[in-house]
Amino acid sequence: MVQVRFFAALRERAGRDAIQVDLPEGVSTVAQLVDWLATTDVALAKALEATPRRMVAINEVLGNEDSLVEAGDVVALFPPVTGG
Repeated sequence: MVQVRFFAALRERAGRDAIQVDLPEGVSTVAQLVDWLATTDVALAKALEATPRRMVAINEVLGNEDSLVEAGDVVALFPPVTGG
């Protein structure tokens, strides 16, 4: 099982702060996980589409779309941080 956490605008658009999913066969990277998640729920698909640029953390370590995902991981997805 993988826990996926959503933050900031992505959380608001998705309508939830986290989900737990069984990692499907053939899904081994964050990009593949995100693509698969978009097929599971319309609201989640719209949220991910509206936030194409996002930051990733796996088990509280910054990663990227090519980072590997394994059962037991916590994957955090959030919009890029900006400020001024």
